[in-house]
Amino acid sequence: MNWADAGFEVFGTHVLWTDLVGNIAALSTVLLAIRKSMWTWPVQFTGSVLLFIASINAGITGNALKQAMFGALAVYGWWAWRRGTQDGKQLAVRPATARERIGYISVMVLGTALVGVLFFVTHLSWGAAVPLPKGAFLVAADAYIFVGSAVATWAQGRALVDFWIVWVAVDLVGVPLAFSSGLVVSGAVYGVFFVLVLIGFVKWLREYQGAPRDLAVVS
Repeated sequence: MNWADAGFEVFGTHVLWTDLVGNIAALSTVLLAIRKSMWTWPVQFTGSVLLFIASINAGITGNALKQAMFGALAVYGWWAWRRGTQDGKQLAVRPATARERIGYISVMVLGTALVGVLFFVTHLSWGAAVPLPKGAFLVAADAYIFVGSAVATWAQGRALVDFWIVWVAVDLVGVPLAFSSGLVVSGAVYGVFFVLVLIGFVKWLREYQGAPRDLAVVS
């Protein structure tokens, strides 16, 4: 057996170690981000590598591409947070500026359209194999989750409180989409993410409101 196929059986279903450990790492990333731990990024990178392997092994190219993106953004996030905490400084969180919000909302709208077309033409999204009009909706939702996840991770690297809000917007589509598609486990994981994201948003917002304004910020 290929090492990438290694796993165990649960009620007749083969569970890959790469998939299981990768998802545990993904959940741990959120918990670490709530605490603003530098371990957020190495754990995210590790989870991305494992889920990339699991996705390639399962032939899910679109998800593998998303994990590659997460891995690259983890490197950026580690660099940005490390620069923001030089000389023993505390990582300062802040809301996005009006210009930044216009920027990332524009990226989400235009990016979803462009990535949706790419996913549909190249069949990188599993929804591309579903008859229209449902197939088009599924591809658009897949593209929205892909772009939204990228924007959220980028905003996280900049220590923007808004990154939690973007994740909420992503989960509001991801949770019902997973359950309606019969992906109960994925839907449950998204649901756990949703709860953790709400907790993280409240914690970061309260921290910003109570923090002195002379802290260095990630730029």
